[in-house]
Amino acid sequence: MAVTSTMLPLGTKAPDFSLPDVVSNKTVNLEIFNDKKALLVMFICRHCPYVKHVQNEIAKIGKDYEDKDLGIVAISANDVSVYPEDGPQSLKEMADELGFTFPYLYDEAQEVAKAYTAACTPDLFLFDHDRKLVYRGQLDGSRPGNNEPVTGKDIRAAIDAVLNDSEVSKGQKPSMGCSIKWKIGNEPSYF
Repeated sequence: MAVTSTMLPLGTKAPDFSLPDVVSNKTVNLEIFNDKKALLVMFICRHCPYVKHVQNEIAKIGKDYEDKDLGIVAISANDVSVYPEDGPQSLKEMADELGFTFPYLYDEAQEVAKAYTAACTPDLFLFDHDRKLVYRGQLDGSRPGNNEPVTGKDIRAAIDAVLNDSEVSKGQKPSMGCSIKWKIGNEPSYF
């Protein structure tokens, strides 16, 4: 079922996390990005057609900003008992196939997704150097079937603004995608 972002209030501090990276098997936490001017946190998964529609652009953003002062992390929080394609081994294969240059974390307990009020995949959150939220919402206006090209223009404009010490536009649109697949009884109160 397609849902939209919750649009967490701008200025919210980045919730901490400590999760396993499906590629390196190392634990990644918020602290390792302390030296970065900006941090992009993306909630994605493997099975969702909305993510599949933009996954090449997500990988391209990782490559395009690899040498910039931007930290990037992707997180999957779906219930793998119902969506096994979103399990760690499959996510690792996705990261390898697409050439992700950033950690891809697995939020088995779904607590990090709740802390960020993630609602859908993809759901994007950009934080400044003080780890205050400056952008949340869509990658761009492209959706499966709407014939708009996938460019990443919305998130790229926000990233570039932060990296260039400019103000991020407040005209932000929610992302749309598959709902996070919550474990039974673990659904967040913000739904």
